[in-house]
Amino acid sequence: MSIRTSLAAAAVAVVLAPVAAQAGPVLDQIKKDGKIICIVNPKSPGFSVPDAQGVFQGFNVDFCRMAAAAIFGDATKVDIRGVGFSDSLKTLVAGGGHMASRSITVTGTRDADPGLAFVTTTFFDGQGFMVPKATGLKSAKQLDGATVCAEEGSTTLLNLADWFGENKLKYKIENFTDMNARLQAFYSGKCDVMSNDFTALAANRQLADKPDAYELLPEMISSEPLSIVTRPDTELQKTLFWSFQVMLAADQFGINQKSIGDVVAKIGSQPAAVQRIFGDKGAATDMAAKLGIHPNWAVEIVKQVGSYDDVFERHLGLKTPLAIDRSKTPNRLAKDGGLLITYPIR
Repeated sequence: MSIRTSLAAAAVAVVLAPVAAQAGPVLDQIKKDGKIICIVNPKSPGFSVPDAQGVFQGFNVDFCRMAAAAIFGDATKVDIRGVGFSDSLKTLVAGGGHMASRSITVTGTRDADPGLAFVTTTFFDGQGFMVPKATGLKSAKQLDGATVCAEEGSTTLLNLADWFGENKLKYKIENFTDMNARLQAFYSGKCDVMSNDFTALAANRQLADKPDAYELLPEMISSEPLSIVTRPDTELQKTLFWSFQVMLAADQFGINQKSIGDVVAKIGSQPAAVQRIFGDKGAATDMAAKLGIHPNWAVEIVKQVGSYDDVFERHLGLKTPLAIDRSKTPNRLAKDGGLLITYPIR
């Protein structure tokens, strides 16, 4: 064997040699502290709102618990903190949280920030308008001269400027950093219309004294991919990305929180793809060793939190106050014509 061949073989051996699991600095700190700190919207019905015991519940909150289930095998090992939008990204960058699951839109400038890492889109939304039914307005094209309540520091303001400019309509803005102040201004009549993501408007309407007195106009003026954001850490980002994929895969295979126990009990008779994810000797087990997370992470996510469909229907679906029909949104699996693609866990 030549020297060149020997060196090449040695190099290959180094690349292929098993590497001990080593968490990134943020994930390492999370494991040391025994909890993950997750930032959510302080008051967004359906997405994140404290229950009667003061415990946050909602669609976005469940992805905080997903992270804890993956890392610790225990979905309760999470410190969920309600933080206003304008402070949420600043809090992450400053180290006041490990992740945020609060309907944050991925944009180029945000993603370019070295202090942030956008991991995966959990909900595809778009910006719209809400008006009192008493106005009789049926289209956003009728909003010429309107005063709009909007959220300071969000993409909402830029989208409004683009849309009103393109449609040659005049408008005035009332900016509010505080959500309660914004809602009070709108519901008291200080603003003619409120603009936000469609789902946020649907949630805001539930906070009105008479929700039925308000309606959403049909126009969607932007694309809003709402995503989980973390402090930069490759292992943490991979953990959350693939945890979300586990929830989508469960959805894809028709597995949910109620059935996961039976699936695991009869894992030998399951399709190979299911065995790779939920079996104790499959790809998910190998991933856990490499990432340094709970060995049974995939099973615990579905058992303790659920599939994507479980989470959607529990908090946003037709049997909830928001009454969103998932089949009519982009938040369907790709196989059903939606935008949620399942990546292979193998």
